[in-house]
Amino acid sequence: MSGALLVAGTTSDAGKSVVTAGLCRWLARQGVKVAPFKAQNMSLNSMVTVDGAEIGRAQYMQAQAAGVQPRAEMNPVLLKPGSDRRSQVVVLGRPVAEVDALEYGAHKERLREVVAASMAELRASYDVVVCEGAGSPAEINLRAGDIANMGLARAADLPVVVVGDIDRGGVFASLYGTVALLEEKDQALIAGFVINKFRGAAELLEPGLERLEALTGRPTFGVLPWKLGLYLDSEDTLALDAPRPGAAAPYGRESLRVAVVRFPRISNFTDLDALNCEPGVTVRYAAGPGDLVDADLVVLPGTRATVDDLAWMRERGIADEIVRRAEQGRPVLGICGGFQMLARHIDDEYESGKGGVQGLGLLPADVVFHGEKVLGRPEGRAYGEPVSAYEIHHGIVAVDGGEPFLDGCRVGAVWGTTWHGALENDGFRRAFLADVARGAGRDFTPAPDVSFQALREETLDALGDLVEEHLDTAAIWRLIEHGAPAGLPVLPPGA
Repeated sequence: MSGALLVAGTTSDAGKSVVTAGLCRWLARQGVKVAPFKAQNMSLNSMVTVDGAEIGRAQYMQAQAAGVQPRAEMNPVLLKPGSDRRSQVVVLGRPVAEVDALEYGAHKERLREVVAASMAELRASYDVVVCEGAGSPAEINLRAGDIANMGLARAADLPVVVVGDIDRGGVFASLYGTVALLEEKDQALIAGFVINKFRGAAELLEPGLERLEALTGRPTFGVLPWKLGLYLDSEDTLALDAPRPGAAAPYGRESLRVAVVRFPRISNFTDLDALNCEPGVTVRYAAGPGDLVDADLVVLPGTRATVDDLAWMRERGIADEIVRRAEQGRPVLGICGGFQMLARHIDDEYESGKGGVQGLGLLPADVVFHGEKVLGRPEGRAYGEPVSAYEIHHGIVAVDGGEPFLDGCRVGAVWGTTWHGALENDGFRRAFLADVARGAGRDFTPAPDVSFQALREETLDALGDLVEEHLDTAAIWRLIEHGAPAGLPVLPPGA
């Protein structure tokens, strides 16, 4: 049986995903065969493995950090919200049900078995498994049915490290309170803490760290400094509000401005990460028509609720602005759900149940939603450049005109495709941006040497560096090998 530990967090977006990725990269550098694991993930950012399984995009990224092939067992349960109350349940890479929050409980025992089997399979196949929790382990209203935090830790006897985001404030109270709200047997597995996103003089933090250890009997294994640009493959839309590095100076004379419509159920917004890497390209998220006016390119990204988010666009006046742009010959790109919105007609008895709905009518295509999900890793060419991508959709788009564009089409300055990840292909991205610049009348030249994959590897290496330089890796390794130390204090009230 391999060693393992669980990285939990005081909140969503505390840094669990990046700490898990950093630990995977650090262990892989030591020659350790390591795998990431997230028992249950609620995210609209997902990816398709080479064998056609859908998993959380963060777990795909963590597998890349570990230098191993992503597989379905690394994220056996994926929840994809379609509304405030209903989610699609994806088990071992395949959708199995659409349930509301109360109905989900009826599936928990079967899912617990799937999680246990997946964890056992990974522990038998790898030297170390680094698990990522979900949300916070102190969500005591959900503890009875928990399969991702302390429920997993108890079942698999995992030592737990709790990550707190100091940038939000109240980190000491959050760390202490997280432990204190847990029942005694759960507390016995909380081995210590990591503080994330610290800015300032480290010596000012020392009295707090000493007091936290005195109060809890648990050490802080390290303090990770604030570092921009480590938001890659985020799991939820909280990451869209985080500060990001500004665009580098343009390679040519002018910059290019990209506005991405921020749908309520936006999905796979990681498609735009490659544009953020381009010198001179500024990407911002738009929630109203005024946010689109000065954009050189407007992107309609993926969504888990095509018909409902189309209605949201119409209510806000965004749809009218997009139609005006198209009529003026100003560039618009639709990806997956965004492409479906650009079509003439949408027949959706499956996702929204609203039947026939008129699309924006900007592309010669019609859409029919089916219960069976399309999952794939397509390849093709555009602008004379090779393109590798992935697709995840229930809506089938039938195109009957326009110029071919990947699997979709183009009419004038409006493009549509169901392929996610196409912009990660460097040659295609440069050619597409050059075409957009011509259509927008901008003197913009894409930089000839930007490699998205190389930049991704640099970021993953930076995560490994942070772990190696700022965490007590010897202590972390003892946890992996021997588990949580015995005799840890129980904090009141102890649930």
